[in-house]
Amino acid sequence: MRTNVGLWWLLSIFFLLVAAIYTTWSIIAHPDREWYHAVEWVGSVALLFTSIMGALIAFYVGKVHKAQGGELPEDILTADIDDGDPELGEFSPWSWWPIVLAASAALGMIALAVGSWMLPIGLGVFAVAIVGWVYEYYRGYFAR
Repeated sequence: MRTNVGLWWLLSIFFLLVAAIYTTWSIIAHPDREWYHAVEWVGSVALLFTSIMGALIAFYVGKVHKAQGGELPEDILTADIDDGDPELGEFSPWSWWPIVLAASAALGMIALAVGSWMLPIGLGVFAVAIVGWVYEYYRGYFAR
């Protein structure tokens, strides 16, 4: 994480420098106007906000790195690949409910394009899919 913090601070400084160069160049390119009319505000503000967001991410990642109290396996040169392999949870490769859930999202998107009368159908399919996916281990062959 230490490397990530350094990269985000570097990106923040880079975008701040580019914002200053962009704004200055914009003023120099239009010497016949007042400086506040010569600045191309959209690009200048977008670059400045990009720099601020990079600094925000760098600050947050730095605080998380300090609070975790140790190094991640990605930061240790002698670490193996298996050291960074966490338990991701339990997944059901045989489950059809994610496909039904995706179909309900597709029905909702089609309802936005075609007609609002399809939205209750999509919401109904969504409710059935969520309940089925959550409770698939409570009934049938895989019940516990």
